[in-house]
Parts: sequence; structure tokens; C-alpha cells
Amino acid sequence: MKDITKKYTNGELTIIWQPAKCIHSMNCFKGLGNVFDPKKRPWVNTEGAGTEEIVDQIKKCPSGALSYTMNNQEEKPESVQTETKIELAQDGPLMVYGNINIITNNGKSLKRSNVTAFCRCGASGNKPFCDGSHKKTGFKG
Repeated sequence: MKDITKKYTNGELTIIWQPAKCIHSMNCFKGLGNVFDPKKRPWVNTEGAGTEEIVDQIKKCPSGALSYTMNNQEEKPESVQTETKIELAQDGPLMVYGNINIITNNGKSLKRSNVTAFCRCGASGNKPFCDGSHKKTGFKG
């Protein structure tokens, strides 16, 4: 999948969506359907809730596909300032919480913050990252 980044703003906040990172957990849609609705185009309605409510929901994104910047601050996604935590998601990806630097097999450095979902099922089309393929393959583990 291409490294696409889309941005949506309400003037106070800019929502940043990186579809290549999305594992389709639907946390955004289930938690704040007035803002995040994959059946609509555009799928993000920045006027569907208040800024604080949107920020709280974005922080629940398990893959880091959704992030945000406050428009009155320098544009860079919020990063965590804690130790790294690794968690196995039931029948899903390896979730890494924290700031990490991934070195690819060709030596490219990929910096991630907040949360990164790594494929455990082997079926992802976006390795080493999860793309939700574990749901289609029936991965258990």
C-alpha cells in the first residue's frame, strides 16, 4: 500500500490519517461514529464532535493510523514519553506502544510513536506492519 497521508481539519485541530497503518479495528467508528464513518466520503467529519472528544478517540486508535496536531502548535503528531510496552493482541497483531525506530531490510529507518501494530499472521500485504489480514485468514494465537 502506498504511503498516503490525508488530513482533515476543523480549524483548531488537524486529524491525520495514514491508511497504510490502519488495521481496521473500527475503534474510531464504534467510538465516535459522528466523526469517523467509513461509509461516507470523506469518511472524516471534523464537525461531528468537539475537539477534545475527537482527540480522546484518536488516542484509542490501536495502530497509530489516526493521529492529530493542534493547529496552534508546530505540526507533529503527539508522541509518548514513556517506556516501550509490547502486547500480543488476541488473534491479532503484536502491538508496540512507545517511540520506536524500525530499521528495514534495506537499511531504511522508520520512526513510529504512540502505537505500532506488527503482523503476526504472515498474511499482511504491508509487512512488517499489520493490515488486518489476520481477520480474513482466521489467524488464532
